[in-house]
Amino acid sequence: MPPDLILHHGRFTTLLPGAPEAEAVAITDGRFSAVGAASDILKTRGPDTRVIDVGGRRVVPGLIDSHTHVIRGGLNYNLELRWDGVRSLADAMRMLRKQVAVTPAPQWVRVVGGFTELQFVERRLPTLEELNAVAPETPVFILHLYDRALLNGAALRACGYTKDTPNPPGGEIQRDRHGNPTGLLLAKPNAQLLYATLAKGPKLPQEYQENSTRHFMRELNRLGITGVIDAGGGFQNYPDDYAVVQKLADAGELTLRIAYNLFTQHKGEEAADFRAWTKQVQPGQGDDHFRHNGAGEMLVFSAADFEDFREPRPELPADMEGQLEEVVRVLVENRWPWRLHATYDESISRALDVFEKVHRDMPFQGLHWFFDHAETVSERNIDRIAALGGGIAVQHRMAYQGEYFVERYGAAAAAHTPPIARMLAAGVPVGAGTDATRVASYNPWVSLSWLVTGKTVAGTPLYGEDALLDRETALRLWTERNTWFSSETGKKGQLAVGQFADLAVLSADYFSVPADAISTLESVLTVVGGKVVHGTGGFSDFAPPLPPAMPDWSPVRSFGGYAQATAQAREAHDASPLHAAPHDCGVHAHGKVAWRRPVPVAEDPTFWGLLGCSCWAF
Repeated sequence: MPPDLILHHGRFTTLLPGAPEAEAVAITDGRFSAVGAASDILKTRGPDTRVIDVGGRRVVPGLIDSHTHVIRGGLNYNLELRWDGVRSLADAMRMLRKQVAVTPAPQWVRVVGGFTELQFVERRLPTLEELNAVAPETPVFILHLYDRALLNGAALRACGYTKDTPNPPGGEIQRDRHGNPTGLLLAKPNAQLLYATLAKGPKLPQEYQENSTRHFMRELNRLGITGVIDAGGGFQNYPDDYAVVQKLADAGELTLRIAYNLFTQHKGEEAADFRAWTKQVQPGQGDDHFRHNGAGEMLVFSAADFEDFREPRPELPADMEGQLEEVVRVLVENRWPWRLHATYDESISRALDVFEKVHRDMPFQGLHWFFDHAETVSERNIDRIAALGGGIAVQHRMAYQGEYFVERYGAAAAAHTPPIARMLAAGVPVGAGTDATRVASYNPWVSLSWLVTGKTVAGTPLYGEDALLDRETALRLWTERNTWFSSETGKKGQLAVGQFADLAVLSADYFSVPADAISTLESVLTVVGGKVVHGTGGFSDFAPPLPPAMPDWSPVRSFGGYAQATAQAREAHDASPLHAAPHDCGVHAHGKVAWRRPVPVAEDPTFWGLLGCSCWAF
């Protein structure tokens, strides 16, 4: 049978032992049917075979994110203004001002994670005064990592926050001297206040959520992602909040392979949640595009150690072990894989005590279970994880919070946070992901850059050479190694005959670009199951059309996704003389250059802008 699709004239990274590179691939019925020499593969073409010349570009297996929140992210993507990758607060505020102008009442303008103040040359967030000046009537909500949210006055009114609103446990509503909320919400260290506030905003109707999910998937395809494992999330109930992605899956409109985990929703009733779910769905249920993957990342609320490095490490409650043991026994009895959020080694130690106890009574027998995050896991606990057959899924949260970690724990402690090289040396399955969208960005190339360079998105070096990964190892953590975490080893992750035909043709050669340029890569042609799901430039005609983002005022229509909105503006700015005539400040809308010193981030009074405007950088 002639193949359906042939890609040739490229440098194909197969990740296969003994044959690491190829000149061409053939795809038949959604799988690779040949990988090798172009002369041999081109001979097999038939009259209906589509042949694509990739122009000598690097081609890699489709990237897989082992920890993201794509289902929740898809429902809200069209509502959110993304500051991911934006390099200046001035640009970010120009985007905000433009979006405020087109957002109708009672809708909000939302910037929900994916960035850090330290990526801005001003190295700060906007002040509350600046937000209120830009948006006196339109509610604005800005989530910064897991540590804080900024609300303008209109958002405070929409949420009903007044001087009589009490602080929730683990959170703080900052107030002025009269007791009135200022608009700054702090996780202390529980981010529940931030998320509960975000949940008060208007939602999209289902038709719009379907459109939004399609746009988010296409954005991930643009970056070379072909598969994800969804880690569930708060306010993401099964099966109601999975209805949109299930409908798209049934219609054959998913452009990602999604394996999903179920995240407990009811504090104190976690075991009941999982008992009910084990009667509704089984691991692996679904198909190769949408399938169930087990439990987590939250198994019990008492085991959550919040990763706000600006706050001290939280102590887990004394009853955590008993609650966790009850849930793990339910999972092992029903042969459910699981994942568990754990930032700190102290939390991991206590969880492992539970796992070892259950394992003695109910052997895990090859169940794929793993910890998520594990930034400060110790060598001893890495060995305990290996002994129990567990894995570790790491994310590039340190790329966004590394400076805060150093400030609290010191550079020496940060130098092996997380200790990925040690995990690999111990033989533990290790995979990479993002934890997008509310903390780190969904851009996989930012993660790959962090793995290879050891630098934060602000350029701060965290690690020595012994902690860095070579480019091939880092790529493997984003492809073949991530298949263990969805129990799909050998089905995808390599350019290999018989595996799913998922691949990305890159905008530049990952293996030869300067290390600091890795984060700028994207895909110019993305294929999932032999079908083109994204194409740009000379490949745009191969990609199926996508309907416009809904609603018509969606930020996606104006700004796109990761750093797309400001790319041309930055190029124009970089090409202009540094000391050109005075230009408008994008933060405050004045035309003068004001203050000429960087804003320190460690001291709240200066951090919140009381020392003046830092628009001097532009």
